[in-house]
Amino acid sequence: MRHGTAEKRHELQRPIAIYYEHPDWFRPLFQRLDETGVAWKKIDARNHQYDAASGEEECSLLFNRMSPSAWQRGLGHCIFYTLNYLAHLEAIGVRVVNGYRGFAHEISKAQQLTNLETLGLPYPKARVINHVSQAMAAAEAIGYPMVIKPNIGGSGAGIAKFSSPGELKKAVDENRLYFGIDSTALVQEAFTPRDGVITRIEVLGGKYLYAIKIHTSGESFNLCPADICQSTKGEELTRIACPADAPRTGMTVEGYNPPVQVIDDAERIMALAGVEVGGIEYVTDDRTGQHLYYDVNALSNFVADPVRVIGFDPYARLAEYLIEEAIRHEAAGHGVNRSAKKVASEVSREITREVAG
Repeated sequence: MRHGTAEKRHELQRPIAIYYEHPDWFRPLFQRLDETGVAWKKIDARNHQYDAASGEEECSLLFNRMSPSAWQRGLGHCIFYTLNYLAHLEAIGVRVVNGYRGFAHEISKAQQLTNLETLGLPYPKARVINHVSQAMAAAEAIGYPMVIKPNIGGSGAGIAKFSSPGELKKAVDENRLYFGIDSTALVQEAFTPRDGVITRIEVLGGKYLYAIKIHTSGESFNLCPADICQSTKGEELTRIACPADAPRTGMTVEGYNPPVQVIDDAERIMALAGVEVGGIEYVTDDRTGQHLYYDVNALSNFVADPVRVIGFDPYARLAEYLIEEAIRHEAAGHGVNRSAKKVASEVSREITREVAG
């Protein structure tokens, strides 16, 4: 905790808001916020509305925890709605953690590829398509085995692997390919993680927080670290951020200290994406020995039983980060009522001064 945070947290003029839709994933964060004594509130995305004419800041800071996998829970309508809501909040001066730019990146695997290309970082070969009729030609360009994944996924949803042209053609003919709620998909080479290990790096405030190695069976595309129930030492892990009846994944996990270059890569990826709190996954491709970055998550759950696995509580650090950001934002003069028109006027005057100068 930075000096003075404890004294100032009760002075926030407005509460911290957590915008979310999943009923279980954020219970640890809610508990840590309760323990700090700071004013905070929940905003449930499942049945939400806002007034575009309202320019009042109703919170000191909003933390966006909307999930791209919401469509699996019958809440696909919340995803694009959230983009509009975040844009509105930012227009009236609300401090949003994982705001519009970060969430737009979260819901576009295609954009993630473009960003990795921009940064010159390695990733699995891929084509972006918008119709089933393009799948065979794209797969031919990529080679087999390959996967087809919805552009808006989440928790491995909708990903299908194909080992031959015959398998893919059968799926096309039977109309079994699913491109997701924006009708866009990636046709991507299927890599083999060396030793079945996937490495996940978490960032907080855009900076490296910790890393874990996930040991997989290769049978699932869902690598939510909060679901993993056993360490590599055979210890049973407490999954406090998951439903009580969540299935056991068969995966194991351990803490890991990645190379400095990988940490730098992860921070560069997040900076370009506008993601302040999230995770990046990469593998060492068994065929080439090369690191491949393949998934960027703005909604990234922390590992189960984190103190046992990584040696500290990331939820406590996240709570402190949100509090400090809220304090900083209000101290800069943003914690007062301002109409959207007033904000626009201020921006207009600033632009005019720059042009005149």
